[in-house]
Amino acid sequence: MQQTLLQIKTFLQSDPFKKYAKRFGFFILGLIAILLIACGALSVYFNQNKAAIIAKVNHKINENINGKFHVTDFHYKFLTGFPNFTLALKEVEVKDNQWQSHKHTLLKAIEIEARLNIWSLLHNEINIHKILINDAQIYIYKAENGYSNVNIFKPKKKKTETNQDKPETTIDEVNLNNVHVIIDNHLGHKLFDFHVADLDSKVEYDDENWHTNLFLKTKINSLAFNTVHGSFSKEKMLEGNFDISYSEEHQRINIKTQKLKIGSDAFDIIAFFNIGKQNSLFGINIETHILWRNASNLLSANISSKLDQFNLKKPIEVNCTINGDLNAEGDPKIVVQADIRNNELTIPDGLFTNCSFKGIFTNNFKPEKGFSDPNSAIILTRFKADYENIPLQIPQAVINDLEKPIATGFVNSDFDISKLNGMTNEKILHFESGHAKANLKFQFDIVDLYINKPRITGEVDIDNATFDYVPKNIHAEKTAVQLSFTEQALYIKKIAYKHKNNIIRIDGRIDNFLNLYYDAPEKMVVNWNIYCPNIDVKQFLGILKNSPSQKTAQKKQVKKKNVNFTNQLKSVIEKCTAVINLKADKITYGSLTATNTKATLQMLNSKLLLKNGTLQTSGGSIAFNGAIQPSGNHYIFSSTAQVSRVDIASFLRSFNNFGIKSFSPKNIRGRLTSNANVVGLMNSNGDLIVNSMKGKLDFNVNQGALLNFDPIVKIGKFAFPRRDVENITFSDLSGSLNLRGEQVDINKLTISSSVLNFDIDGIYSFGRGTNLALTIPLRNSKNDADLATKEERKAVRERGIVLHLIAYDNEGKMKIKWGKKDK
Repeated sequence: MQQTLLQIKTFLQSDPFKKYAKRFGFFILGLIAILLIACGALSVYFNQNKAAIIAKVNHKINENINGKFHVTDFHYKFLTGFPNFTLALKEVEVKDNQWQSHKHTLLKAIEIEARLNIWSLLHNEINIHKILINDAQIYIYKAENGYSNVNIFKPKKKKTETNQDKPETTIDEVNLNNVHVIIDNHLGHKLFDFHVADLDSKVEYDDENWHTNLFLKTKINSLAFNTVHGSFSKEKMLEGNFDISYSEEHQRINIKTQKLKIGSDAFDIIAFFNIGKQNSLFGINIETHILWRNASNLLSANISSKLDQFNLKKPIEVNCTINGDLNAEGDPKIVVQADIRNNELTIPDGLFTNCSFKGIFTNNFKPEKGFSDPNSAIILTRFKADYENIPLQIPQAVINDLEKPIATGFVNSDFDISKLNGMTNEKILHFESGHAKANLKFQFDIVDLYINKPRITGEVDIDNATFDYVPKNIHAEKTAVQLSFTEQALYIKKIAYKHKNNIIRIDGRIDNFLNLYYDAPEKMVVNWNIYCPNIDVKQFLGILKNSPSQKTAQKKQVKKKNVNFTNQLKSVIEKCTAVINLKADKITYGSLTATNTKATLQMLNSKLLLKNGTLQTSGGSIAFNGAIQPSGNHYIFSSTAQVSRVDIASFLRSFNNFGIKSFSPKNIRGRLTSNANVVGLMNSNGDLIVNSMKGKLDFNVNQGALLNFDPIVKIGKFAFPRRDVENITFSDLSGSLNLRGEQVDINKLTISSSVLNFDIDGIYSFGRGTNLALTIPLRNSKNDADLATKEERKAVRERGIVLHLIAYDNEGKMKIKWGKKDK
């Protein structure tokens, strides 16, 4: 290596090398001198022939335009573009003949460089090889009537035999720097606006055809195929190389580019534009790997404003085709296809994870209806994702009409229902266990991009579900549900439900379910058939209570434009009417036990109506109608009941003796028959508040007896010391009572007994204020029961001495005195 370097050094220092180096230096200096002399000569030539050159340039331009060409001055640029002759045109304007009507100047440039072929110039010909346009504005205008200011350019004359060999002027290279280009098409309502920082193009010609590889760096101010809807790629920088060719035969420009940068993303684009007078079709195909939001920002405002409400976390593969007519009004045809794999999809109503699907957007869903938002659609196929941890499969779904979007499709799901807990934004339903399968067809409106009023048909099966309905404090275990949604009704095929000690089996039907669920839940009638082997009524009274958060939840719903599913379900449960055909083997209400119960129950809002009820209890039967409604911490009830031959002691025990303290069920026996029409209150535990009852009660007791009833025992010891007043049997015990809360008006209480007969009327109070008038014949009535007829018994009832006593309240104690009620 060192030897080689030594040889090179020796050669460079040798005399032959120095001799040739000197000659080469003189050659270079000679070339520079010739170049300077040639440029100087060209400068002298320009100055001497400036007027002729300007005239020839003007003539060359004017013979190809129908308009006015104006240039303020010409300059020769010394050495620039050598060996070509570079001519600088200062303050250039080009206007068409109709400029006065539209006021749009086709070209206005501070400077244009034209590089002319020197040899052609010396032969008195203008041959432009390169055009450089600096600091200019180009405005291409097309009016509504089809006129365009580019019509300034005259069509080329066909070659004839006389000029066939005469070469035409061609421009081999074009360069633009800081040029503002506007294409304003009023006929097609299109606006293309570019600020070109740099454009370099070298053109190769093949007769009438040409080809160029063009570099472009520009800012897109507007790329609006429909000015009503806005621009694509607005305010984005575009930079890349374009392979562009023109075919004279087809009058078509073809464009191809790879890795074109628009903003921060790269695109592969193939496009064509027909520029014939009768054919202005164009087509653009775009492929890219891009983030959702970046892609949305490249689209027109009418599309991006909707797409921005959604998002995909990872980049997606996208193909977009745009086809249209540059002279046609309205939007071009747009088709966007995307393939999404294992992504996260965000929508206004939630988040889909592990999301995969194929998506297509088209603005020509039905070909005969044109290209518009109402005819636009988003088509999803093979959709798989988890929504709030619930796995969903949608074989196909379509969202069409982007002005008033409607989504339709099919959804399948198979999941543990405990995953539903993630879907609620407040504690309404809480699921502990169970499994669900759903195969549904859905349709819903999209209002402000939120899901609104979904309508579904299909089947839902739920097995072994345990859940809490929190607003009513209801806990259900081992519940099975089979639902069938149809256009006509929702069929509840089977609900097997367990709540505390209650077992319930339900089936039912809701007519017109899909229409009423959202629009008029208060008109919804739920027809239930319920069979209960065993049910405790008090455990179900909580169902009637209004949830404390009901009013608050409703206010929140008014503020929201979309309807939250759980809030809507809660509203429906609160407002709908439930008609229940109840059959129960055993019903308990406190101490009351009833069997063979049948009734029709109607739940309207929070009111429970009972109709045509029958039951057997205490050895007799009861037929009843009634209503129960929550009021604060209590329940308002009303009832009409016909009691037939129930064991009175057992019956009274079942109702806590109706709050009567003066005697207990052990003081009485017999069979009670009564008619009652009463209203009153029950406490939160379902117990009667006795002093709240109002209404009317008629009763009679057969085979009755009064045992150790303290007021009678006191009177008996005072008036009938020798009669058995501790064990009184009755041939007649009947009465008519008006209930007035704490007080009871005893209109007529007739007692025909083994001790004596007496009648009672007046006021009995559960608190203070008792004032009863007792009419007591003193004759011994022991043998009255042996008389054959009622008339005979009545005839002898008040024979003999008759006592008139007053039983009254004296500071909380019962006192007896002589007298009549009216005295």
